[in-house]
Amino acid sequence: MTTQERDRWPPCGLWNNWPVTDELAPDFRYKPTLAGDKVILRPFILDLDADALREMLQDPNALQLTGSSPSTAEKSGWDEHDETQFQDWYSSRNEQPDRLDLAVVDKASGQCVGEVVLNDWNAANRSCGFRTVLGPRGRDRGLGTESVRMIIGYGFERLWMHRIELQVYSFNPRARRVYDKIGFVAEGVLREALRIDDRWIDAVVMSMLEHEWRSHRGYPEAGL
Repeated sequence: MTTQERDRWPPCGLWNNWPVTDELAPDFRYKPTLAGDKVILRPFILDLDADALREMLQDPNALQLTGSSPSTAEKSGWDEHDETQFQDWYSSRNEQPDRLDLAVVDKASGQCVGEVVLNDWNAANRSCGFRTVLGPRGRDRGLGTESVRMIIGYGFERLWMHRIELQVYSFNPRARRVYDKIGFVAEGVLREALRIDDRWIDAVVMSMLEHEWRSHRGYPEAGL
């Protein structure tokens, strides 16, 4: 292990099964399994995860808070076209060379409850986008907070990112509290960036930088 790696090493062995490398370059082809106290982040196993993922993708709350639906009306059914798109998308996530999509699995039940994603990698600036969504099975138990902290830590500690950024809509205070708690910093507002029904919704741009993660590792209030 190099001196630089040792200085950036996570304090509690947060992840496992990664390849050892001396190169400070992300390898999105490798899909890790990361184990926390409450959740496991792992590559998708569609035979096991499909029902929960379908439930998530049809959940009105998840669709609205992620800006995936232009209306608050419930989605009308799941047709053959939806199923084809679903199968094509999730069966290909584990082979993507330029992004990292992982299932969020509740350790207590062993069930998939959502996903976390690092995408939009910019090699020149060593920056990446982040998004996450949890279905009904994964809410109100701290699973989201832990899963975000784990994947962000993996991005900085093992993929050598300098900046990770996200957008959170103004009508999603629950997600905003999670990002604040972990140490994301609000940078500005994209005014009326989303239209739902007849409402215009602002989006808050937030980011975390490498040196910020190194100073607190997702626990800014603890002063680590």
